[in-house]
This record gives sequence, structure tokens and C-alpha cells, in this order.
Amino acid sequence: MSLPIPLTSGQKTPAFSYVDGKTTIYSSEITSPYLIYFYPKDDTPGCTKEACAIRDAWADFEAAGLKVIGVSMDTERSHQKFQDKYALPFPLIADTKLELANAFGVFGEKKFMGRIYDGIHRMSFLIAADGTILTSYPKVKPEAHAAQVLEDFFRLTT
Repeated sequence: MSLPIPLTSGQKTPAFSYVDGKTTIYSSEITSPYLIYFYPKDDTPGCTKEACAIRDAWADFEAAGLKVIGVSMDTERSHQKFQDKYALPFPLIADTKLELANAFGVFGEKKFMGRIYDGIHRMSFLIAADGTILTSYPKVKPEAHAAQVLEDFFRLTT
């Protein structure tokens, strides 16, 4: 087991793709800034707070032209239930093989209630339209994250 080593500001994001509805979206086709956020598990307290905070600020994200993509190792079926239950207006990537989590450096040793195990860490990356990381968030507070991202986005891009 090892601690995660996440990507940082100034680095280019790794190439990835995901299915949105019936369309495959490639990261190279994303032409606007976006937030990619990694979270441990669908429909758990912290993950739900984070997703719902983004949903509740969705009008502000849209007004800023900022897309959002969530990523966990849950299945597409689990993601669909989570999206439906909380009316999440952004895509969730099922990273079941941990390819994206490893590429961004967010998978590694975790500790919870005295137990040590490997898992996805709650981390996010604010990405410019050219695929460069504007800033990374290695320690995310679920309830405050949406507001923090919007504040940073305006500070870094204006």
C-alpha cells in the first residue's frame, strides 16, 4: 500500500473517455473548463453531500461555463441510481478498473476507524479548456467544495 501522489497545478490531464447517455466523450473533445472530482462511493454521507452541493450550485456552474465530471469505482448501474435519486445534472464515470484514479494519482492507502486499506481519495482537479490543471484539491470538504471551486475558477480565470 502507498499514499496517493495526485497531479498538481500546471500538469496536463491524462487522456480519458466516458459514456454520456449513448455518446462516448473523449477528454480531447472537451473544449471548456471543467471540474473532475473523485469520490469514494455512491450514496454515502460525504459523497452525497459533495454531489448535492454541486447540484445545488449547478446554475452557477453553468453560468461560468464550467462542466463537472464525477468519478468513483462504482459501477454504471450504481451511478445511475445515485444520479436518479439525487437528480444530479452531471455525468459520473464508472472507473471500475481504477485507470483514471491511478492516472490522476488519487488511489492509495486510506485509514478509517483504525483500519488501513486502499481506496479512492476525495480529491478534485479544476481543469482549463486546454487540459492543464489550474488547481488541485487534495483535501475536499464535501459541503463547501462547490463554492470553493467556483471562487477559485473566477479568481484563476479573470
